[in-house]
Amino acid sequence: MAAGLIGGAALGAGFGELLRVIVEASKTAAMFRDNLEELASMLSPIEPVIKEIQSFNKAFDKEYETEQLVEIVKRGKKLVTKCCKIRRWDIIKKPYYSHKLLGLKKSLERFCQIVMQTHQARDIKEVLFETKEISVGIRKLSLKEGSSNGNGMCNQAAVMGPCRVPEPRGRVLGFDEPLKELKVKLLKDGVSVIIVSAPGGSGKTTLVKQLCQDEEVKGKYEDNIFYVSVSKTPNMELIFQKLLQAKDYAVPEFQNEEDGLNYLEQKFRQLASVPILLILDDVWPGYEFLVHKLKFELPDYKILVTSRFAFPRFNDCTYCLKPLNDDNAMTLFRHNAFLQNGNPCIPEDIVNKVMKSCKGLPLALEVVGRSLCGQPVAMWLKQAKQHSKGLSILHSNTDLLAYLQSTLDTLDDEAGIKDCYLDLGSFPEDHQTPATALIDMWVEQYQLDEDCDAFIKLHELSIRNLVNLVVMRKDDASEADSFYNDHFVMQHDLLRELAIYQSSFNPIEQRRRIIVELSRNNFPNWWLEEKQQPLGAHLFSISTDETFSYNWGYIQAPEVEVLVLNFRAKNYVLPVFMEKMDKLKVLIAMNNSIYPAEVSNFQLVYSLSNLKRIRLEKVSVPSFSTSSFQLKNLRKISLVMCNISQAFEKGTNKMSDNFPNLLEIDIDYCDDLMELGEGLCDIVQLMKLSITNCHKLRALPEGIGKLVNLEVLRLTSCTDLMALPETIGSLSQLTILDISDCLSIKNLPTRIGELHNLTKLSMRGCSSCNLPSTITKLQYLKDVICDEETAYQWEFLKSYLTNLKVTVHEQDINLNWLQIFV
Repeated sequence: MAAGLIGGAALGAGFGELLRVIVEASKTAAMFRDNLEELASMLSPIEPVIKEIQSFNKAFDKEYETEQLVEIVKRGKKLVTKCCKIRRWDIIKKPYYSHKLLGLKKSLERFCQIVMQTHQARDIKEVLFETKEISVGIRKLSLKEGSSNGNGMCNQAAVMGPCRVPEPRGRVLGFDEPLKELKVKLLKDGVSVIIVSAPGGSGKTTLVKQLCQDEEVKGKYEDNIFYVSVSKTPNMELIFQKLLQAKDYAVPEFQNEEDGLNYLEQKFRQLASVPILLILDDVWPGYEFLVHKLKFELPDYKILVTSRFAFPRFNDCTYCLKPLNDDNAMTLFRHNAFLQNGNPCIPEDIVNKVMKSCKGLPLALEVVGRSLCGQPVAMWLKQAKQHSKGLSILHSNTDLLAYLQSTLDTLDDEAGIKDCYLDLGSFPEDHQTPATALIDMWVEQYQLDEDCDAFIKLHELSIRNLVNLVVMRKDDASEADSFYNDHFVMQHDLLRELAIYQSSFNPIEQRRRIIVELSRNNFPNWWLEEKQQPLGAHLFSISTDETFSYNWGYIQAPEVEVLVLNFRAKNYVLPVFMEKMDKLKVLIAMNNSIYPAEVSNFQLVYSLSNLKRIRLEKVSVPSFSTSSFQLKNLRKISLVMCNISQAFEKGTNKMSDNFPNLLEIDIDYCDDLMELGEGLCDIVQLMKLSITNCHKLRALPEGIGKLVNLEVLRLTSCTDLMALPETIGSLSQLTILDISDCLSIKNLPTRIGELHNLTKLSMRGCSSCNLPSTITKLQYLKDVICDEETAYQWEFLKSYLTNLKVTVHEQDINLNWLQIFV
């Protein structure tokens, strides 16, 4: 902690000293006066915020590294001092030092921008870590959900905390009257709870989000508007965490639910000088008790609830959102169905028929409109004819679901797009599904050649508005290398329900995919039948919550190729019947709890001899080399937010014997990884190694040079990594090296010049990294992605590296990554 205090003090003192030196220099160094005055005007407003960074360091018994910020301040002071010594007759030096001052300005400018935004970050620990990452002023914010993931964080492009209201996606049309009516209810005295009720897809959430953009509403509640997506199976612990972190409060470990409620009420009372508005989005029947539990006796405190269901006990305070009238519905439909400047040439009566079949429901108007956008008249006629006949009601539910079923007719069966859409039901509601999980499924299940082929299918679903593709950090260079760790998928609840419904037409034994949600010991009837027929499903998804007893029973599922296990638990037991899934190619186990889960029978995984891909999220992974087994078909292992400190340690068995054909390892956000075990270096056939966002990783093993078949080495955002070992020069097949945002690397190894096949080097955020003279030996190096400061060094090398293209990476100020951790 002492080191943290020293670092914070040094930063505050150094920053103030830098500002003073700049102001003084602007009076005397006439040659650079304009540059210096710009710096002074930029830094003056940020000085008070620096004091808060010092207080951050005092808040925890952990050293959050402000050294990088201190370093840039020191270098800045040194540079300004040098500029003061330049005389008028040394005019030849002006371009060089002007360029240096420009680099300093950009570094500090980026730092200032992001520091001012950290007030809205949702987890103070992550905010502190973010401050570290931007400390060289040129860092790109890029940390992988929370959101999420977490349950219940809506897609957003704006900077916000875990309970800040996301802005509505796209234009909001047709809600003028509902907005006025709901606003009157909200601002009316004596009303503490308001329920916005309507069928799914009616625009309840959009209406509430838009209401929170109203100036009068924002003026009344200011920064005291909290937003939580509750969904079908809410977790009170997560709700407490989100609400407390929204104001950067520490989250203690609660003894019970009552303890958590008391602590939350205490914190809300501290905020009650300004009225508080709590929004509970998507509350399901049986969970309306949440409203009562969170209904604290505070002045002008209100709870606004959205639900597709009606709650009789709240009839007096319910606002029923009606479907759009024809005029508003047509406006919304045309906005989605026709290009802005296009001439649709579709008969007006056909447009009107299709629009009216949507029943004024915004989601239907949006989805159907986009599905017909750019389609020929014949497709419009077909749609109008189908709906004039009427469709069956989905599970005796709303007409919307029946209509949405017909939108799947536009999907290309031959290209497998419809199958991919139906697979999306395998993941929990309100869940940000990693694109890489879907890619793993689709590549193996549908025998695709490359990961990018699967991503194309995902993109097709996105442009049809059947999914929402969220990019946490835009990086075209990584995308070009088929690296999609920053891509996530979100889907409207009803579209997910439609996928599940479409998969349930046939008898259970004949279904291609089976999707089951289990709680306590509540199994579907077919699961409990004594004379059970073998299941023919190729995809099996099982979701459980913390109440499930893990008395799995026995199921015969010999045809399953993809097994998806979604769970929420501190301790987990794998289903024993998976041992007999001889055709299983892909295992995905995703823990949606806060902390990594212990898996008591992990050894079951080793019996799945046909496995090709394993993906584990928030799981404690045991050593891969203490047991004797052979997964001879395994090609890829992905470990996300797992405890893996022991996974790659050397043991009694060589990892190369256990994984004789493993080609790719992807490690992301594994916070306990400090040193990579030597055992991994035995997997000499490995072709891709990605270790990203592992901020405590300090060193790579010297034995990494044994990975002579490695083609891609990605070490993005390993901020504590001090250096690359010299043995990296032995990686003769390496074509891509990415050390972006490895803030602590000061020098590239001398032997980097031996990487004769290296074609691409990404080092954005590495302005402090020095290039060795041997870099000129990289004759096949074609692409370097870096910051403007580093580009200055590379430009001098172009005379040696004639094929070199240097791309200056633009800073993307974006806190979407915070959603991963909700």
